[in-house]
Amino acid sequence: MWIAIAVLVILVIGIILLYNGLVSSRLKVDNAWSQIDVQLQRRFDLIPNFVETVKGYMTHESETFEKITSLRTSWASSSSVGEKAKLDNELSGVLKTIMAVSENYPELKANSNFSELSEELRNTENKISFSRQFYNDSVTMYNSKLALFPSNIVASLFNFKPRDLFVVENDEARKNVKVDFNK
Repeated sequence: MWIAIAVLVILVIGIILLYNGLVSSRLKVDNAWSQIDVQLQRRFDLIPNFVETVKGYMTHESETFEKITSLRTSWASSSSVGEKAKLDNELSGVLKTIMAVSENYPELKANSNFSELSEELRNTENKISFSRQFYNDSVTMYNSKLALFPSNIVASLFNFKPRDLFVVENDEARKNVKVDFNK
């Protein structure tokens, strides 16, 4: 009888530990996503100032500026990781285009406001990159716990669901922008 009670107590303690580990991992994923969200929002907040600085020099690039405005509007209404990842990829492409085109405007590059904003955007891009990596590492660890025995049993009992990785979905976003200084 005591052996049965001891086995039952050990089993309950094991389930509690596995459950708490899964909850902890899920919260870490949520925190990691929040960090990405904060950095992406920071970038979207910097963009209007950046666009206004660049507009005066690049008047023929109005389509690019309209695209940025559209992306900012879409960002505000999106909620899922997939939607935000897609918008982030699109915005990264547009920003790469602006940075590449700005090479053709020496007086823009000499503008201190443009330089400061460019540096802020570069720093933000670095933070976004780090946050994405941290998020994906957290998601991978969480999803692994959901798949591995014996935590997979506890995960299915308490309805834990896997999370999506933050991925670059288009091949264009993976390419470097070619900048030609011979123009």
